Amino acid sequence: MRAWACIAACLAGWVPGAALAATLGSLQAQTLRLPERATNALTGTQFARRVTGLALAQREQEAASEILSGNVPDFLRKLCPVQVTNVVNEKTNTATFFVAPDYLAVGSDADYLLMPLSPGVAQELADKLHCSLPTRKMVDEIYYAAEVKLAPSPIPPSAAMTTVEVFSNHNSIVCEQRRSKLAEHPFGALVAGHKKDVVISAKLATAPGRVAIYGWHRTNGLPIQPLHLGHTTAWVDYSQCIRLVQQTMVVNGQSNTVAEVLADPVLAGLLSDEGIVRDSAYRQRTEDRGQSSNGTRSARSAGS
Repeated sequence: MRAWACIAACLAGWVPGAALAATLGSLQAQTLRLPERATNALTGTQFARRVTGLALAQREQEAASEILSGNVPDFLRKLCPVQVTNVVNEKTNTATFFVAPDYLAVGSDADYLLMPLSPGVAQELADKLHCSLPTRKMVDEIYYAAEVKLAPSPIPPSAAMTTVEVFSNHNSIVCEQRRSKLAEHPFGALVAGHKKDVVISAKLATAPGRVAIYGWHRTNGLPIQPLHLGHTTAWVDYSQCIRLVQQTMVVNGQSNTVAEVLADPVLAGLLSDEGIVRDSAYRQRTEDRGQSSNGTRSARSAGS
């Protein structure tokens, strides 16, 4: 409620009274557009067992199917507001974008798996849910806004870091960290710091077939992983997860979209520290998704 009170106070400075009430009403209704979770849906542990040993393409097909069927924790469904400002030509622009409170997961509140995904599949899911992936600046803003800041827990790099077994092991570490904060910050609070983000970046325009990764903020606010495009899109390790950002956002009291803001020379600074980003989505050839992640690593990223 503190976050909503803050947004209301800020909006009151630049949105007329009647419009303010309508805008706040729309903000509070922001949710992921997913079906209800079935009572017999797989838990995170059961899903991990199902996909262990599958090739990347098969594993991701299973994950996408579970997510789109509504097999995600209830706490992921209500989006959290993140407010940003920038000043261009002495004019202050203020915006609010809406993010999932945690990374995309399969399972229930009691038993879920934060699921690393390739950028192509992540983009397909984002498109179907009217969402975007974040930029580097948005990841920073999400971390600053997070009620729960978890310390990163890297594990020693190895050939196994792209396997479901390691996904599950790291997930157990992160879930224990999160559950230790539940008394003060129940599920649904914005949480960050525990994974790297797959991000969109202006640099992807000149790096076809690559994935951009950033984040994993230490408790001092500095990320372990600088913006990194050294991996192919088929590289998926335990540390990189998917934060969904709703495309619809509010800019200076008016409805807008993440894609439109990123392409606008005046407004892009609200969401990007790289200037405008004309193509704010991953577009990947279907045949690339069938590649195994084994042996595709072209450069070791920091913190892995």
